Amino acid sequence: MTTAIHAEDLNVYFDKNHALKGVTMDINKNEVTAVIGPSGCGKSTFIRCINRMNDLITNCTVNGKVMVDGTDINDDDVDVVDVRRRIGMVFQKPNPFPKSIYENVAYAPRLHGIVETVDGKVKRRKHTKQELDAIVERSLRRAALWEEVKDRLDKGGMTLSGGQQQRLCIARTLSIDPEIILFDEPCSALDPIATSKIEDLLVDLKKDYTVVIVTHSMQQAARISDRTAFFYMGEMVEMGDTKQIFEKPARELTEQYITGRMG
Repeated sequence: MTTAIHAEDLNVYFDKNHALKGVTMDINKNEVTAVIGPSGCGKSTFIRCINRMNDLITNCTVNGKVMVDGTDINDDDVDVVDVRRRIGMVFQKPNPFPKSIYENVAYAPRLHGIVETVDGKVKRRKHTKQELDAIVERSLRRAALWEEVKDRLDKGGMTLSGGQQQRLCIARTLSIDPEIILFDEPCSALDPIATSKIEDLLVDLKKDYTVVIVTHSMQQAARISDRTAFFYMGEMVEMGDTKQIFEKPARELTEQYITGRMG
């Protein structure tokens, strides 16, 4: 498999709290990788390193490498805006903008514009209305939401159900063609039916994207992921094929967590 993300000796501190301790791991391209572990073990902190969301926390210090396509995204000369365009993120609670369904999806493409090469020069221009229409439809279709909202694109995104709002947030993320999508417990606020739809969507998305999901549900990790990483007290204890992790873990600590003897 091709490696999409390589983390090497990754450490994160919140003031004096050593939240992530020397994490080294690879995440494969076009797979669903699940990150599991008890609350406070560093799962969310880890995936926030992948698109530098921890930069937004004033007392946070990050040391170590996060390599994406051969580039360490923690280098000083890396464009953080470009990192977050290439590596999208969907959060625990649906957070649609207080705008129409259409504008929720069109917002980022409208903001970023489109980069073209004209006469050997790289230029950025605004999308046409036709281009935006195509992006909105394509993104909503990819998020399995188009058929449910195509006749009410002018309605507010916050009028949708919780599960639909989460899929709208996924469509919003897809609208600028990321390479990697991070999901931070995207189903924890959803009912079982909405959760099932999101899980089906995540499995489908790996055909075109690298997917990393933090989940508190071991059953969810077992259902949808190709590989699973178990975190405990800021350390990555074990990582492997999901079937191996759940059926024959190499570390006793992993087995204790999987079997419910520790949590």
